[in-house]
Amino acid sequence: MKSGMIAIVGRPNVGKSTIFNRIAGERVSIVEDTPGVTRDRIYATSDWAGRHFQLIDTGGIQLQDQPYQEEIRAQVQIAINEADVILFVVNGKTGLTDDDEYIAQILQRQNKPVVLAVNMID
Repeated sequence: MKSGMIAIVGRPNVGKSTIFNRIAGERVSIVEDTPGVTRDRIYATSDWAGRHFQLIDTGGIQLQDQPYQEEIRAQVQIAINEADVILFVVNGKTGLTDDDEYIAQILQRQNKPVVLAVNMID
């Protein structure tokens, strides 16, 4: 059976690494309140409902130039290229931002399935 690959993408601090760790079943990725902690791609293998797959945690994409943003965007693009499916995480409390719209435009051009996850709605 083919193992699928899922890239988790979104802007900084929407809960990508928390979701990644939860699905992976262990703390693989560092979780902080400070934006920009995740910069490189982080991989984990998981099983869900009898399906085996790989997850890729990515750094947060921003329109505004921040330190290392160019490198983060390059790492996210590699993850998107590797993935079979993209999990696009947004923050339900703050609503959609210009950064979210920018990311949506990037994902729209990828010709891959995108699943929208609205996080932080509690």
